[in-house]
Amino acid sequence: METTGTLPLTWKIPKSIRVRVGDTAGRQRVIFEEENLLLVFHKAPETDDTHRVGRFLWRTADGAWSASDGGDGPAVLMKHVGEYAALIAKLDQQEEDANSAEEYFLVIEGLLPLIRSTAHMHQVLQEARKLIPDDRGLINARDQAYELERTVDLLYTSAKNGLDFEIAKRAEEEAVAARTMARSAHRLNVLAGFFFPLATISSVMGVDMANLSPAEWSRLGAIVLAGLMVGLILAVFITRQGREVKSAIAKGKAAKTKRR
Repeated sequence: METTGTLPLTWKIPKSIRVRVGDTAGRQRVIFEEENLLLVFHKAPETDDTHRVGRFLWRTADGAWSASDGGDGPAVLMKHVGEYAALIAKLDQQEEDANSAEEYFLVIEGLLPLIRSTAHMHQVLQEARKLIPDDRGLINARDQAYELERTVDLLYTSAKNGLDFEIAKRAEEEAVAARTMARSAHRLNVLAGFFFPLATISSVMGVDMANLSPAEWSRLGAIVLAGLMVGLILAVFITRQGREVKSAIAKGKAAKTKRR
C-alpha cells in the first residue's frame, strides 16, 4: 500500500538523516544519526484508506520532540499512540454490539490494517527505547503500544470467533428449514400416494357420483376399497423408502466420523 508524507523543510535536522528519507514515508522505522532520533510512523489507518499517511517524530540531541504534522514536546508521542487507542476502542465497541455476520465482518475489516500497523509501531518504539534508554516518554509510549498490539490481536480473535459462530448458526437454521420442508414434502407424497390409486381407478371406471343408480353403489364401494388398499400399499412403500434413505445418510456420517 502506498504511503505519503515527507519531512518538513523547516526542520534543521542533520543531513545524514534527511538523505535517508525519500519522497514518501515508506515503512515504519527508526533512524538514528548524530544523537538525533527520527521515528517514521503511519497515522492510524481507517478501513477505507487507500494509502498510508506518514508521520515523523523527531527528537533532537538535547531531548526536544517535534511532530511533522504539528506539535512539540514529549506529548507528541502519546498523541500518536492515542489515535490508535481511540480507533481500537471504537472497533472494540462495534465488536461488542455486533449481532450478525455482516457486523462482525466489518469489525474484522477494520482490524486488518491495524494488526500490522500496531505491531510495527511497537517494534519502532522498542528499538528507539534501546537507542535512548533514559527517555521516559519513549518507555511509556512503548508500553502502551505493546498493550494496543495485544488488544488488536485479542479483538481480532474474538471477532473471528463471533463471525464463525454466526455463520454456523445460519447454516444450522437453513438445515432445520430444509429438514422441515423435506418432512412436509414427504407427508404430501404419502397423502398423494394414498389417494392417487383411488382417483385413478375412479377416473378409469368413469365413476359419476351424481348419476349412480342404487345397483352401482355396491360397485362403487368395491372400487373405493380397492383404491384405498392399493394406496395404503403405495404409502407404506414411500415411507419405507424415506426411512432407508435416512438410514443410509446416517451410516455415511458415522463412517466419515470414524475415519476422522
